[in-house]
Amino acid sequence: MTATTAHFGKGTKEIGQVAPISKEDFLREYSDMEDGYKYEWNNGAVEKTTAMDQYQFFIQNILFRLFIKTKMFQRGGLLTSEGNMDTSPTQMRRPDLAAYTKEQLENMKKGENQIAPWVAEIISTNDNINKVNGKLEEYFNAGVQVVWHIFPDSKQVYVYTAIDKVTICRGKTICSGAPAIEGFELSADDLFS
Repeated sequence: MTATTAHFGKGTKEIGQVAPISKEDFLREYSDMEDGYKYEWNNGAVEKTTAMDQYQFFIQNILFRLFIKTKMFQRGGLLTSEGNMDTSPTQMRRPDLAAYTKEQLENMKKGENQIAPWVAEIISTNDNINKVNGKLEEYFNAGVQVVWHIFPDSKQVYVYTAIDKVTICRGKTICSGAPAIEGFELSADDLFS
């Protein structure tokens, strides 16, 4: 995630004001971009952020390996990265990581949008923390149960179970995915080792 950019392909309303883009146009123009960025749709605006880098892949790998030990995985659930998730009729996000149950995957096959019960954002030095916090509220309003903000530089994880309930994990403190993913837990030390 980095700075927000506006959509420039549809003209402008006035000087400095960019016309909004529809979700359909967004999906057509930005879904398959392979330019090292992640694009999200927010109230008609395109938000461009840096995609995950190789260090973040290392963290992703640790979490994938942990996930395959959970009941959610054993029952057919999925942990995925940067997939589309409509958080409202006017917002589509691509969390760095998101977990879905088997039932949710079945609903996805029918074309139904699903809200991941657990999401994580791996925070880089390029991220705007105000935008990250704005998405946090958006995730909980959409029905996400647990959000992890992973800070590799400071080796901390902020584990939110509500917009105003957070556990800060450092060192041997356990980061838990409960109640969204039972058995999905590890210490901050293990995540950043």
